[in-house]
Amino acid sequence: MTKMKTVKWGIIGCGNVTEVKSGPAFRQAHGSELVAVMRRNAEKARDYAQRHHVKKWYDDASRLVSDPEVNAVYVATPPSSHKEYVLLAARAGKPVYVEKPMALNYRECRQMNAACAEAGIPLFVAYYRRALPRFLKIKSLIENGAVGDVQFVNVVLHQPPSEADVNGTYNWRTLPEIAGGGYFTDLACHTLDFLQFYFGDIISADGNAVNKAGLYPAEDSVVAHFIFSSGVQGTGAWCFAAYDRLDRVEITGTRGKITFATFGNSPVTLETSAGRQQFDLPNPVTIQQPLIQTVVDELLGTGKCPSTGLTAAKTNWVMDRILS
Repeated sequence: MTKMKTVKWGIIGCGNVTEVKSGPAFRQAHGSELVAVMRRNAEKARDYAQRHHVKKWYDDASRLVSDPEVNAVYVATPPSSHKEYVLLAARAGKPVYVEKPMALNYRECRQMNAACAEAGIPLFVAYYRRALPRFLKIKSLIENGAVGDVQFVNVVLHQPPSEADVNGTYNWRTLPEIAGGGYFTDLACHTLDFLQFYFGDIISADGNAVNKAGLYPAEDSVVAHFIFSSGVQGTGAWCFAAYDRLDRVEITGTRGKITFATFGNSPVTLETSAGRQQFDLPNPVTIQQPLIQTVVDELLGTGKCPSTGLTAAKTNWVMDRILS
């Protein structure tokens, strides 16, 4: 693939995630423009384009992908259509940035990677924590030996059902045929991804997934054990039918412990025999902007993105193993 002078993006699926988390970043990133958006509902596509000052809008993905001005595609639809749209972009020879989780399952991820490799285009995935200052600080603490030799990782995430869950209101994130699972696949994927960024690929994973509350078709409680290629072991417990909220990751080493939240902005805490330190590194409002800049930089030939189809597929493999 030849290097670009300017990355001119088209978005497939301009829903909620593109309003603040990602969409504005395609205009904010250096060397990047947002030139077209697509949504199956034409009125909503036009509304998005007008509000965000995008000059073109479509209600057909193939028309957006074939637009000669669009030279890179962002797929921001639910996981059930990720493979379809990535393959569409690959056939057109246009690089793709796709939302997380990468696909419904690992098998689809492999098909997407193969199609992009055959087309000679890069595939990037929106595991944006790999580029956020707070998570890079944690990586730096680990690599600089702040907690010594890391022995163990423990992940806990639980929250009560939402009002929509209790009322049975439509929510694609709890429909396995659309999301690949439930809130576990939607949320745990972030943690499992950046932990592999820290400690290497997870080479063994198992778990149990159950539906305790019966509010929707997907699992609502998951426990897991996993081992990284570095030898670090990990456990996790995710529950979406609990009485309160807790979001905590603990990395324990021979000399100390790092504690932080995957989704919150609370300070990162380092505890050692020397005392307790906190690092306050809040996330940016447009939370995907740092990672999107790395995508643009790679397409311009000036940098490298840390989140690719190959790294993201491994997270789907882990979730498949845990849910099976």
